[in-house]
Amino acid sequence: MALASCGSPDSKGTDSSAGSNTESSSASAGSGNTEAGKQLIAKSDCLGCHNETDKLVGPAYVEVAEKYTASDIDYLAGKIIKGGSGVWGEVPMSAHPSLSQDDAKEMVSYILSLKK
Repeated sequence: MALASCGSPDSKGTDSSAGSNTESSSASAGSGNTEAGKQLIAKSDCLGCHNETDKLVGPAYVEVAEKYTASDIDYLAGKIIKGGSGVWGEVPMSAHPSLSQDDAKEMVSYILSLKK
């Protein structure tokens, strides 16, 4: 199992990781149904490195929600699919290339809904 993180919280950072989008989903990002994103996260390996409120290996979801906005959904979905490092620390976030773009967007929508 790969450990994950993303880099310093004061910059979005970039990476040159590549990934593929091989699965499709009927889920629609931005649908306002954040429960779908929460369920997708629960079924994935995300909780091995992330938690809603506390930093584990990677940032807490509330930290991500405070840093990003809905305009960053595509960027964050890409980070989930392609993986990367340098945004929240040096430990890389593992790629999830079999995750569809729509499912990744649902996950991000849920995470962003946690903004205080």
